[in-house]
Amino acid sequence: MDYSFLIEENITANFKSYRLEFRQASGTSRGVLHYKDVYFLILKDKSQGVLGIGEAGPLFGLSCDFDSAYNYMKGMCALINKGECIKEKELQNYPSVKFALEMACLDLKNGGNRHYFKSDFEGGVGIPINGLIWMGSLSFMQAQLEEKISAGFKCIKIKVGAIDFEEELSLINNLRKRFSKEKIEIRLDANGAFEEDALDKLKAYKALGIHSIEQPIRQGQTALMANLCKEAVVDIALDEELIGIQERDEKADLLDRVKPQYIILKPTLLGGFQSSQEWIELAEERGIAWWATSALESNIGLCAIAQWTSSLKTNRPQGLGTGQLYVNNINAPMEIKDAKLYFSTSQEWDLSPII
Repeated sequence: MDYSFLIEENITANFKSYRLEFRQASGTSRGVLHYKDVYFLILKDKSQGVLGIGEAGPLFGLSCDFDSAYNYMKGMCALINKGECIKEKELQNYPSVKFALEMACLDLKNGGNRHYFKSDFEGGVGIPINGLIWMGSLSFMQAQLEEKISAGFKCIKIKVGAIDFEEELSLINNLRKRFSKEKIEIRLDANGAFEEDALDKLKAYKALGIHSIEQPIRQGQTALMANLCKEAVVDIALDEELIGIQERDEKADLLDRVKPQYIILKPTLLGGFQSSQEWIELAEERGIAWWATSALESNIGLCAIAQWTSSLKTNRPQGLGTGQLYVNNINAPMEIKDAKLYFSTSQEWDLSPII
């Protein structure tokens, strides 16, 4: 993206820190989450009184800029306010901030009001999404499953790898006994939790009609991941494996070496929409499918990702249902019904907590 317009005298920048509080502790294989800190970048065109808002929400244990995003955001705003250029190459080291800057620029250029992309989403077309099952006790996960089934979800994503494997198998087996794979698609997300026994666990999952599993082993084990993908016991989706790779030729090299069946796009972790779009182009050239997933953004980031995803004209269920996780989310014109995320004309933005 061209950021040269930011050096104009009428553009100012500032940011606001905001802590999102979870409704209940949410478990992953990297630990239990109670809150998430985000930084809202606010660009202002003083000549028109228009605001462009972006969101940086680095994730602990995943984002390379988790400890540095705040200070870089502060320095970047100072540069913009002095009319100095943003260095695109430097931004690559701060993917969540790059995402926020890209968001804010798109919003500003499109007149504010959180219109990031032209898509059918704001026209009332819903985006099919998966129902997400967080880790916890067997009874807690079962209760979540029942809730998602009652809500009409036909695609269920279950986070695995933190509790007893046999309990997880029992949970999934019981779900599959009730619903065939034609009725409910089951996706798993291991967040890199498996080790030497990864192949054996995938074989156990195969009998349960699993659609795919995200990141069965931790990132950086390219040869082992390539072997798991080649075995194709269960289709594999790369997630964390994509983080930190910014150059096009390096992205192509990873896909050529690992040959996954799917890739997962999280713009916050991958450095924005343009970087994510490049991953899609390279994947599709190689016959690799994809879907987009939010990374625990507030409703502001979620809405931008939803508009971008809708603009890509995909019917595959996406991972965009995080907006209900927080007790103090930013009120936004979005709602989930019939297992789809919709832009809601009956609700309005309330940005008072951040501006």
